[in-house]
Amino acid sequence: MLERHEIETFLTLAEELHFGRTAERLHVTTGRVSHVVKKLERGIGAPLFERTSRRVRLTAIGERLADDLAPLVAGIEEALRRATDAGRGVSGELTVAFLGEWGAPVVSAVAGLFSRRHPDCTVRVVEVQLSGSRASLLDGSVDLLLASYPFDGMARGPALLTERRLLAVAQRHPLACRESVSLEVLGDHPVVQYPAVTSAAFKRDRTPERTPSGRPVPAGPAGATFSEMLSLVAMGHGVLPVGEDTQHYYPRPDLAYVPIHDAPPIERGFVWLESNTTARVREFVRTASDTILNGQSRVTEAGQPASAAR
Repeated sequence: MLERHEIETFLTLAEELHFGRTAERLHVTTGRVSHVVKKLERGIGAPLFERTSRRVRLTAIGERLADDLAPLVAGIEEALRRATDAGRGVSGELTVAFLGEWGAPVVSAVAGLFSRRHPDCTVRVVEVQLSGSRASLLDGSVDLLLASYPFDGMARGPALLTERRLLAVAQRHPLACRESVSLEVLGDHPVVQYPAVTSAAFKRDRTPERTPSGRPVPAGPAGATFSEMLSLVAMGHGVLPVGEDTQHYYPRPDLAYVPIHDAPPIERGFVWLESNTTARVREFVRTASDTILNGQSRVTEAGQPASAAR
């Protein structure tokens, strides 16, 4: 039977493929790493690594063993983490934020189930604006934020919601009567910009600087809030790629929403500061998966819990 330190040594070496770096990570000597590996190979009856003076690589048997062991170890670690969290109890206060009206019913549904599971932990739900979303995570005033991916510099949970991309245009814009458009049209019209403090990765995804063929995308004016950005679109100052939920929450008569047929879907989920990965945060993210991905609280395609969609 393999001992824990043997499994840890084997998997670390399988990842690093370097005895020195493996020893540094495990805080042991390279001789100790070599001794453990040789013992494993004797027990299995076959080499797990091919070693030369220049490189270390897994054999076919070693690769198969690594593939089989890695998920088992991850499962054990998760089980231990769950038991530890349960033993400590989830208590205290958790502040969860959403951006825009679309996020409110989702956060409320998750918070409801979380509160039933962990009555000793108080959940405070708040709304943040685009201009302050990152700052609220960095200064600790918010523990978790339901946001669109990507959100660079933050830890993230699984994608909970997906939606098509649409192009918001003024009602009288030439594109308003189209059944759909391509991302290439962004090269022909100014694109309204997000606030400067918005995640750089998010802006590259939502308002790219170039079209798929490489043409430059002209930058339009920036808005301080999402509503302000839509107002700039309505006034004819530019167009704006948005999520499909926007047409449900911002059904303005001076705007039209046109599907972008060649754009990937938008993904949304929870983000948080990596250094703030507490038991409360982990459990809330786990509850969100149970609520939405596993269907404990039915959610409509528009991202609303069913009770809120009526």
